[in-house]
Amino acid sequence: MRRTWLAVNAICGVLLFVALASGQEARPAPKLKYPETRKQDVVDDYHGTKIADPYRWLEDDNSADTAAWVAAENEVTFGFLRNIPQRKAIQDRLTKLWNYERFGIPAREGDRYVFTRNEGLQNQSVTWIADALDAAPRVLIDPNALAADGTVALSGSSFTEDGSLMAYGISASGSDWVQYKVRDAKTGTDLEDTLQWIKFSGAS
Repeated sequence: MRRTWLAVNAICGVLLFVALASGQEARPAPKLKYPETRKQDVVDDYHGTKIADPYRWLEDDNSADTAAWVAAENEVTFGFLRNIPQRKAIQDRLTKLWNYERFGIPAREGDRYVFTRNEGLQNQSVTWIADALDAAPRVLIDPNALAADGTVALSGSSFTEDGSLMAYGISASGSDWVQYKVRDAKTGTDLEDTLQWIKFSGAS
């Protein structure tokens, strides 16, 4: 709920700025009605000190009750956002500003050259590889294609000294837990090697 409120506050700030910049009077934000959050009678006793934890049921992020609570909270947020009159203009302007081709810093890995490229509006930059400076590059890994709904992100990568293999991490739904795979840099196919449940670590 705190994240929702922070997001709404940020949007209100943008709204006020746009309204003032355009000479329009800022209209008061509608009063938000948050869904009721169920409380449970859960109390832990730590060596004689009792600590209430009425919202512990929300810690189960796979439960139907938690999913319903998140959906109700999201409806409050997006219900507010949908009614912002300047939202479309802001979205169009930001889309135009962000829509330009950009490249990452190239690196030499063994005898090959690796760089990232974003066409403009891609959620994640694509990693390209070339066998020589004057060779046509090819896609080594496109993180945008790792999941149909775009919820899997590339989370770190490392090459062998000869540049023939790349270890790369993937993270699902913003999780800190990373799964590492190994890809053949020449063929672009993955080997059977897989490391799971890695957190706050890289590969070398």
